[in-house]
Amino acid sequence: MKKVLVIGVFNVLHPGHVRLLRFARECGDHLIVAVQSDKTSTQSSDVNEHLRLEGLQSNTYVNESFLTDQDAVDLVRTLKPDVLVKGREHENRKNPEEKILAEYGGELLFDSGEVYFSSMNLLEREFERSVILSDQLPYDYMKRHGIRVDQLSSYIEKFSNLRIAVVGDLIMDEYIICDPLGMSQEDPTIVVTPIDKEIFIGGAGIVAAHAAGLGAEVKLISVTGDDSLAKQAYEMLVQANVDPYLINDKHRPTTLKQRFRAKGKTLLRVSHLHQSDINKHIQKQMIEEIKKIITDIDLLVFSDFNYGCLPDCVVNEMIQLSKEHQVFIAADSQSSSQIGDISRYKDVDLLTPTEREARIAVRDHNSGLVVLAESLRKSTNAKNILLKLGEEGVLIHAIEENKVEYLTDRISALKSSPLDVSGAGDSMLITSAMTLCLGGGVCQAALIGSVAAAMQVSRLGNRPLKMQELQAAVKG
Repeated sequence: MKKVLVIGVFNVLHPGHVRLLRFARECGDHLIVAVQSDKTSTQSSDVNEHLRLEGLQSNTYVNESFLTDQDAVDLVRTLKPDVLVKGREHENRKNPEEKILAEYGGELLFDSGEVYFSSMNLLEREFERSVILSDQLPYDYMKRHGIRVDQLSSYIEKFSNLRIAVVGDLIMDEYIICDPLGMSQEDPTIVVTPIDKEIFIGGAGIVAAHAAGLGAEVKLISVTGDDSLAKQAYEMLVQANVDPYLINDKHRPTTLKQRFRAKGKTLLRVSHLHQSDINKHIQKQMIEEIKKIITDIDLLVFSDFNYGCLPDCVVNEMIQLSKEHQVFIAADSQSSSQIGDISRYKDVDLLTPTEREARIAVRDHNSGLVVLAESLRKSTNAKNILLKLGEEGVLIHAIEENKVEYLTDRISALKSSPLDVSGAGDSMLITSAMTLCLGGGVCQAALIGSVAAAMQVSRLGNRPLKMQELQAAVKG
């Protein structure tokens, strides 16, 4: 059994403490919390030691807690925990416990108690079932830009020539199908019983699987927990013809998102994740892996869900390497239930933010869409921007080569009644990036991306795209 120790005063058990305890509990099997007594506390304590202890005893992350008169060094020497967890504020200070831990092979870890978004996110929108792939191609748009179906088909056929690296947050998506039983009589709660479940690759994993399903040679670089879910993810990626380079981080779980559905509607989402940045050792491993393959790839895709897999230093170095070797770069930084910043992806060839993500990045909540897209383009120096507008489709914004004026246009959503909107942005990101990488124009890339997104929302769960399916959809 792996023991984890946290030592503190816990004068007032605030959210930062709770987040620190959550991190500590994820680092092992048994969390011990030593509460410093009134006699030994170095902080002024307005709360009696027994009340402070009671607060810890009621916390579900804590397995064992007690009052202590010992200092931290003596406690570590006595208890010999496998892991000692301290707040991030101690990381650059002298930590005398480190010497004792080193004597028997213990670890000292730091965590900042960062903000986690709520583990339960009720979705406000209901989705209708439909078996129609897409309503119809936007023929007026195609005529406006001189796009022919055979051109689109030709680019899709060439997808198999591409060598791609996808870097970002791997997610496992579990769909739990439920039978609704009704409303609880004790309180106004919906009651369901699970009858079936299925798990899918999500996040950066599905981006890689889409590219592999479309014929490309794909490497995925990501981070997982040291758990059974990581093994399952690896097996599923290999089965999807993706070459996975997954770094196990024993201090975080493999990200899992659960969706509870009944009668074609998502009732509830539960997310199991850890959002702090990966440590410097793992950052170095990721960068070294990109260095090994940078001369053998045509396209680098960042699939950033802001769960800590892509710190700024990793992003900046990978972009620099790609620029030096003339590798096409595409990026998406998702901010649905969490906060990210798409503008940190500088000098890339393609960005695919949502309107909300773009507004967060440029701090503009009032301007029109074209002004918003231009502000983001200027702040990032991105060549092409596809601004995702959900049910309203996508806005195209780009500077055409050898032209002063920028190109702007819009494609309406090609699916009027989606079954499951999860993964639409991932399919648009990878297919539009692959088209541009092959020399296609942004208008062609946006159309292929829109068709791919329409396909994705027509089915439940993240299922990898196939070349034959995409070809058939483009040809109508």
